[in-house]
Amino acid sequence: MASFVPSSAETLEDQRRYTQARLVEVACLDCLARVRVKKNSEHHTSIQWDDSHGQCQEFARMGSAPGGRQIHVSCPRLTASIEAAVRDGAVPIGAEDGY
Repeated sequence: MASFVPSSAETLEDQRRYTQARLVEVACLDCLARVRVKKNSEHHTSIQWDDSHGQCQEFARMGSAPGGRQIHVSCPRLTASIEAAVRDGAVPIGAEDGY
């Protein structure tokens, strides 16, 4: 249950810009799982997964380890794919209007 449900047009637009604006689809060069990516700075990367994370063999391997996959551990193959997309200019770096 949501503790806060925005209702004003300005708040809804802020929420949309924060969670959806400027996201670029990137496919993992290994398993082809797809994510949407935004880079507000050189050191900041936002990643939104869709249901394709089930295709990630690295996550499956990590999940089968004792204790399962730690949620904050990312897939190095996906990270490399995102970095390649940034180098190729497909994912621009820089925030717009704070987002």
